[in-house]
Amino acid sequence: MVALTLFLLLFVCMALGLPIAVALGFSSMTAILFFTNDSMASIALKLFESVSEHYTLLAIPFFILSSSFLSSGGVARRLIDFATASIGHVRGGLAMASVLACMLFAAVSGSSPATVAAVGSIVLVGMVRAGYPLSFAAGAISTAGTLGILIPPSIVMLVYSAATEVSASRMFMAGFVPGILIGLILMVTIYIVARRKNLPAEPFAGFRTILKSAWSASGGLMLIILVLGSIYAGVASPTEAAAVAAVYGFLVAIWGYRDIGPLKDQPWHREGENTLIMLARNLVLLPVGIVRSVYHPEVGGIVRDAARVSITLLFIIANAMLFAHVLTSEQIPHHLAATITEWGLPAWGFLIVMNILLLMAGNFMEPSAILLIMAPILLPIALQLGIDPVHLGIIMVVNMELGMLTPPVGLNLFVTAGITGKSIGWAIKACAPWLLLMLVCLIAITFIPEISLWLPNYLDGL
Repeated sequence: MVALTLFLLLFVCMALGLPIAVALGFSSMTAILFFTNDSMASIALKLFESVSEHYTLLAIPFFILSSSFLSSGGVARRLIDFATASIGHVRGGLAMASVLACMLFAAVSGSSPATVAAVGSIVLVGMVRAGYPLSFAAGAISTAGTLGILIPPSIVMLVYSAATEVSASRMFMAGFVPGILIGLILMVTIYIVARRKNLPAEPFAGFRTILKSAWSASGGLMLIILVLGSIYAGVASPTEAAAVAAVYGFLVAIWGYRDIGPLKDQPWHREGENTLIMLARNLVLLPVGIVRSVYHPEVGGIVRDAARVSITLLFIIANAMLFAHVLTSEQIPHHLAATITEWGLPAWGFLIVMNILLLMAGNFMEPSAILLIMAPILLPIALQLGIDPVHLGIIMVVNMELGMLTPPVGLNLFVTAGITGKSIGWAIKACAPWLLLMLVCLIAITFIPEISLWLPNYLDGL
């Protein structure tokens, strides 16, 4: 009765158009008040504890803030220039460079819609001018943008870790190889299509241009090394690395690249200036820029936007945690696990059913909410069937990637439609062939656990 009431109210609230956080909270509180002995005070306490007790969740606002600083500057443009100089000379190289830029920016931002918006708004016009069909270019960028939640650091992985108590560091390690693999598959597909359709190739930029563009993009690339290197080496936890990333993103944006803030458009090196004088001048400008940026409206706007996104996401997480609390306190996941085990369903059969459920849920719900609702239910079943919880998490994240490309709540579809000025229907058609390719990748990751588990197991053995 509790489970029936809980899910029935959830679906009714969603059908009425209520925000997912409100639907989760209302259904949970109704079930608690009518079917348990808990008081309203315990509900308020649980909402507070759901966020404050999970140390990993503190990384979310920090990663969002670092992403906001770097996304507001020219990091995406510099990464695109580096990717284009590196592989733009290959047949279909501009599209392949766009995928590479998405992969690099995904490791900076941790967000799929942000990746599509930042990279797509720059490269789509150039790809069309170079002779690429707009639908082909838009589909490739939208699909590559989904890697923002798979290539670490990933906010969605942090949410899964908080919901299941699985190590966030191991999740980041496990997402690295699948993310690179899917990106390579996308680039190989682009190359094959480019050969068949005779898509253009850019002139070879030269090694000097590649090195120059790499140096220009090093501010963003160093964040990847800083965050992932510190986590994989065991020097810092994901939360500590996220805090460092936020400070680093702030310094790079206002002092390194100077795309925002009080030092905007001030050159690093002035004509005829001595190198030592240049270094001294820039070192003096660092504390000046930090102090002045506190009151700068552009920096304040970025912090406010990041805070707004963080609060929205944490509010969803808090209500979803309350929903999960009701599930676990009533032992609903354990009853389901026992029932499925009694049915004798094999592990591969469970994985097929799970993928179908997650793909259906991805059509209607936001990824974080899906993970927070489904992970506590699916994890006990997976453990009884011998499925590694890290592998389960990667499968769920890849399913969430596909949800970014499926209507009616596919966030990447809306971003793509907004960038191109086309309708949602057009964006769906543009992404449909790439969605089939992603389904093939999902099948491979589901039934070949080594793709996800090889790197964390290897690093554990060192």
